[in-house]
Amino acid sequence: MEKRKLDKDLYNGFIKLHILYHAAKGKIFGLWIITELRRHGYDLSPGTLYPILHRMEGKGYLKSKKKIVKGKIRRIYSITPLGNSTLSDAKNKIKELFGELFEHDEK
Repeated sequence: MEKRKLDKDLYNGFIKLHILYHAAKGKIFGLWIITELRRHGYDLSPGTLYPILHRMEGKGYLKSKKKIVKGKIRRIYSITPLGNSTLSDAKNKIKELFGELFEHDEK
């Protein structure tokens, strides 16, 4: 059980970066990102994802607008300038870490 919690904590950062990546490519919404993350092996419920999106918006990485789709209100997210610069910084850090993680695996 403790291992599962550690995995969730570890992968939470990956999920946020994935969200920023897709928001940088275009507008996103909750159900779409749940489906996209599922393709990559993450199984998030709306009760897990939406608080992440709200926190990311609160920190200024994302902004949202409400839109009516098929009679329901959908919150559409897009990346902010802060989100873009944060994603850029994270990409540089990831490149460095990736190199370090796999430098001895190429033998």
